Amino acid sequence: MNGKILIVEDEFIIAEDLRKILEKAGYEISGIAPSVPKALEIIKLKRPAWVFVDIQLTGKLTGLDLAASLNELEIPFIYVSANSNQSVLELAKATKPYGFMVKPFREKDVLVALDIAIYRHENNLEAKLIKEVALQSEVLQVIENSSDWQSKMSAIMAAFHRHIPFDYFAVCWEDENHGKNEMAFLKDDGGSFEFLSVEDLAVRVGKTEQELYAAKAGGVFPEAAIYFGGNDFEQMLNQNPFRKIIAREFELGSVLMQPVELPKKRKFLCSFYNRDSHAFKQEHVAWLERLQLLLIQVGDKLLSYHTNAPVAEVQHVSDTVYEVLVPEIETSLKSEEFGLVGSSDAFDNIKEQLSVVAPFDISVLILGESGTGKERVAQAIHRLSDRKAKPLVKVNCAAIPDALMESELFGHEKGAFTSAINRRIGKFEEAIGGTIFLDEIGELPLDLQVKLLCVLQEKEIVRVGGNQIIKTDVRVIAATNRNLEKEVAEGRFRLDLYYRLNVFPLTLPPLRKRKEDIAELSAHFLKTLSKKMGKNVTSMTDQVGYALQAYEWPGNIRELENIIERGILLTSGSVLTRVDLPEKTLQEAAANASDTPIKTFKEMEKDYIFSVLKKCGGRIGGPGGAAEMLDLAPTTLISKMNKLGIVKKFTT
Repeated sequence: MNGKILIVEDEFIIAEDLRKILEKAGYEISGIAPSVPKALEIIKLKRPAWVFVDIQLTGKLTGLDLAASLNELEIPFIYVSANSNQSVLELAKATKPYGFMVKPFREKDVLVALDIAIYRHENNLEAKLIKEVALQSEVLQVIENSSDWQSKMSAIMAAFHRHIPFDYFAVCWEDENHGKNEMAFLKDDGGSFEFLSVEDLAVRVGKTEQELYAAKAGGVFPEAAIYFGGNDFEQMLNQNPFRKIIAREFELGSVLMQPVELPKKRKFLCSFYNRDSHAFKQEHVAWLERLQLLLIQVGDKLLSYHTNAPVAEVQHVSDTVYEVLVPEIETSLKSEEFGLVGSSDAFDNIKEQLSVVAPFDISVLILGESGTGKERVAQAIHRLSDRKAKPLVKVNCAAIPDALMESELFGHEKGAFTSAINRRIGKFEEAIGGTIFLDEIGELPLDLQVKLLCVLQEKEIVRVGGNQIIKTDVRVIAATNRNLEKEVAEGRFRLDLYYRLNVFPLTLPPLRKRKEDIAELSAHFLKTLSKKMGKNVTSMTDQVGYALQAYEWPGNIRELENIIERGILLTSGSVLTRVDLPEKTLQEAAANASDTPIKTFKEMEKDYIFSVLKKCGGRIGGPGGAAEMLDLAPTTLISKMNKLGIVKKFTT
């Protein structure tokens, strides 16, 4: 590890003990501080690479207060505390530490905590870069597609908004006569971005275009990325009449600005505004700095659209370091072959995260209720990775007796115990070169958690009863339906193992939170299960469809699959007419169903969306709009309307 370590601890004996442990292991210490002010002084003089910080310190400020400053400075830290109860863990977790040590600690505890923290920090940096690369790829695809430039820019704004918070985006550039031009996009209630020209702005603020251009004339481009909030924002507005007009009109409270220089020495300024006066931090400045080349491409394209001039030659972003780091993904997640069926916002977000992390050897922790599809997601991650040609080995930690778990995971030698009549290869050894999926990891006994942690750290195993060290090259995906943070607080799960696994968490939504996917999932199960059972059930009645939508699905997707499988088994024709659900749900469905002819799920969905649109007078976004009533994003609803052939034209 490069750099020194700062110890922030007001108990002299503990601080000295920690210093001796770290120095003995070869680490350099930049200083010991008993309070937050003293720590900040040392940080200013000698920026450390890591900080060990006690939560309770001398003075008014605590370690939690220091954590906020460390996050601003992007300095990773590990907490040291005498208290590990649930409330302390919750407060500590909110500050995003890289580790948590409980006093009193042993030498091994300190070194293991630091080793895991360094591992997580390195992988989190990689994860940030992965997301930035995904953003770059998405934006470049938008730039090259055939839609009009306003639609392109709206799509680019939506992509940026997933990484940086803003309510209003403006671009300003100088023309050949050094005059300033402005273009802006305002986020609407539905989360989409509406283009605002200078003409539109003039109408909104009640001024002429000439008055706006005059107000803009005195504006100055900053030399580097900068943000303003609170009083600083107000002072900046007082020096810039145009920005003040915009801020007052749209009730904006802060701004993050990034200047870029385009080819031919053209100046271009991106301004991200937020209504919250404390929305932006130094990390957002760093994010924009890293995406300079992408902003150059966006700016150059935008100006070419605006002026109808040919696009100047610029360095393509893929010529940078990103090309080296991002492996090509050949398989599309849109395919049902991975079992990832659904197009709701909640599930699309999971698929996006999955596709980002899949190509990299980062540990993934899949969280969610039973039956939400954790194993299917693990399979998709494996099949989208470079390890897809090697095995995916599954281990259900809840199904293996504690006494056999070590042998199951790491194998055993002949004669290791009474019934060991042959050598056994363990699951980790089977998975070498591939992926191991540790399902229900929360059920793993504490003594096995220690051994698993050692395997993950050292990347090697020893079979039970043996002494041969076997190197492992295995990617770990773990899953659980338990709240591991609660398990840690109650002493049933090791904090160091939790930190090791929780590098890239994926929380799967329950089916009741993505009911818009029930139609698609049901159609998928009808098709696959009918084929499996040698039947030809191709549709279902309105009553069945209403019942499936009305039910809350405590067993999630697994329960839906089982219900449809039983229904198919008991169906003699081609139409599913009955499902085994609570009687109340079926009665409600019967009350809603009509005597209309049997329709497919697609036809039912189309009719339902149309009826809601008609009820809303054709209004899609905003309060009282169809998207709000259907609990969908306006963009998702529009996409569904296009797929179903619904034309936005209504008569009352």
